[in-house]
Amino acid sequence: MTWPACATETAETLPWPELLPRRGGDGSFSLYSGAFDEGFHSAAGALREANEKFVVPAALERFAPGRQLLVAEVAVGTGTNTAALLGAVAAAGLELDWWGLELDHRPLALALADDGFRAQWPAAVIGRLEGLAGGDRLRLGDARRRLPELLDTLAGRCDLVLLDAFSPQRCPQLWSLEFLGRLVRLLRPDGRLLTYSSAAAVRRCLLDLGLDVQAIRPTGGGSGRWSAGTVASLTPLAPHPALRPLEPFEREHLSSRAGLPYRDPRGNASAAEILERRRREQQRSSAPPGRLRPPADPGGLGRSEGHR
Repeated sequence: MTWPACATETAETLPWPELLPRRGGDGSFSLYSGAFDEGFHSAAGALREANEKFVVPAALERFAPGRQLLVAEVAVGTGTNTAALLGAVAAAGLELDWWGLELDHRPLALALADDGFRAQWPAAVIGRLEGLAGGDRLRLGDARRRLPELLDTLAGRCDLVLLDAFSPQRCPQLWSLEFLGRLVRLLRPDGRLLTYSSAAAVRRCLLDLGLDVQAIRPTGGGSGRWSAGTVASLTPLAPHPALRPLEPFEREHLSSRAGLPYRDPRGNASAAEILERRRREQQRSSAPPGRLRPPADPGGLGRSEGHR
């Protein structure tokens, strides 16, 4: 994910704060944003997160070797998800037609300049990632403004849509009901939207948009009750070891005030405006308050998993 994806200004006019390199628990390269007081990845590490929350739940084994997958990625950031997907697609004998939305080129440039990041991947993956970074499939700018360009070309055709923006409390622009509604239009009927977020507002929007929603099972010792993210599809999701239905307590949480959506009707509101609109709607709502709380981030590096 990337923190600049939330901004409405262009990269040339933003007063960019420092991006601080970090290493996750798995030793992989990541960044920390002083502006959002949030890391690009969870404390467990970027590489683990990419595999656990995007590659494995994508269930690439569904596709016959030789198939070309059409993928749209929102908030490309350091390119870790892209690189992990490139490697997995190649190992499965598949082809990849990739499109990405990102405001700033620098997070990916910083990753590609890092020896540790480059050492994580085969030379072919790095070469392809460098090509994507400099190609016209990576659309730079506010994702809300650039998404219509992808819809013109990709609507109803995407096998996978990856959403890895900063957490909803930090970057509500890319988690609004309106943005999610447009993003879902990219999907094939059996396509999958994948995200690390387990936020009630996000899941409720996806359910209200008519998608089947399941939780991603955590790995590496996480509690079985906690979710590592969300997968959604326009058609029922087939059983998969990485997925599980939403637990009763999670569905109950969706009916609380925490499930009220972020709203951005005109697609140009600031984060503060969106958060204030939602705060007022929650105050007026007769729904019960949300009681679910995610576990604390033990490393201080990462972002909220977004249960709120």
